[in-house]
Amino acid sequence: MENYILFGKYSQNSLKEISKERTEKSIALIKEHGGELKAGYALLGEVDLVLIVKLPDIQTALKVSMGLTKLLGIAFHTAPAVSMEEFDKLIAK
Repeated sequence: MENYILFGKYSQNSLKEISKERTEKSIALIKEHGGELKAGYALLGEVDLVLIVKLPDIQTALKVSMGLTKLLGIAFHTAPAVSMEEFDKLIAK
């Protein structure tokens, strides 16, 4: 499983639909693809929402990112994330 950070930006329409039920549907979509939501935060500024998700691979990350965009109407920018420990090992080679 790999870590991915999803940065979301609400549209005017998606703001109108915010609800606990929609959040639950989002978590279910992640789980349907073999993933796990590690954390989610609402932010102020250029990015409205950040999700930290564990997913099997980059192809699944693409499916989840696009699936969440379709489900929520939120534009997501998705980036793979490597822990600092892992990063240090990679760079040391």
